[in-house]
Amino acid sequence: MQSIYNSRGYLRPLRSSKGLQSSYTSNIRRNRNFSVKNNLLKENNDTSISEDEAHHFKELAPSWWDTNNSQRILHLLNLARMDFIQRTINKTINVTNPDTYVPGFNYAEFVPEYISKNIQDELSIEVNKKLEISKKTVLDIGCGGGILTESMARLPYVDRVEGIDLTSDVIKIAKDHLKYDPAIQKKILYSVKPLDKVEGKFDIVTCFEMLEHVEVPSEILRHAWNKVDTNGLLFISTINRDLISWFTTIFMGEYVLKIVPKGTHHLSKYINSAEILEWFKHNEAGRFELLDVKGTMYVPTKGWLEHDYSNIGNYFIALRKIQ
Repeated sequence: MQSIYNSRGYLRPLRSSKGLQSSYTSNIRRNRNFSVKNNLLKENNDTSISEDEAHHFKELAPSWWDTNNSQRILHLLNLARMDFIQRTINKTINVTNPDTYVPGFNYAEFVPEYISKNIQDELSIEVNKKLEISKKTVLDIGCGGGILTESMARLPYVDRVEGIDLTSDVIKIAKDHLKYDPAIQKKILYSVKPLDKVEGKFDIVTCFEMLEHVEVPSEILRHAWNKVDTNGLLFISTINRDLISWFTTIFMGEYVLKIVPKGTHHLSKYINSAEILEWFKHNEAGRFELLDVKGTMYVPTKGWLEHDYSNIGNYFIALRKIQ
């Protein structure tokens, strides 16, 4: 667990792989007509999760901070989350010191490696200086037991983090675990609260691994975006609805390797990255900037690795509100 702190701050069980294959096929057929207009765009002001989902996460609550067993893959994913978040935030910081950086000059291509490293180190120092005085506020939607919440609170430029979830059992776990780190206790506020009841706006809003667990994802997106302040950032992570996702997250993850608790995922609730982006184009045209979108996959010997194919498997999206 120490390395985590230092590095970055419902399918029912089936008896055979044949049964799983049948389940996958029926899910695909049921969701063949899934589209932004039919599902992602429907609005009914519902930001809730189903009773099955709530019960599932209630059962998972005691193991939330178990870094070696059922939640190990989630803790490893958190490292990839933090890498993506910090890299994106750093890119939004403008360095204007002419002694440090010449805009438009790709120094890495023309200077020796040691000089390039020195320039990059100086850039990092300038970026960190600007970040440390910014004191950003964060809203972590669907915070669970607080894995990402605590990591965000450890960033020196984060002043306050509000973590919300609809399952009281996991919020209790989050509050209990927070007691082990007095340095961030005053920076975090946990509450059992629906998203539409959150007050105020935030510099950073995170929505990681939760859209695939809610009844109406469009409502989560709408309310999450409303909580982002002007020039603020929204981070999203979920799973594409495809054969690869079913094979890796459900068949392999839950039934073969058993590195993910059974019943965690439902293929019918997966959302393609293109559908997320289409939602923003349809609803927020001219009011957002797509900063980055990356695919990410779990490799047993190496952890979670980013790649450029955001249309398969898991993915990260970063957007900025420009007005």
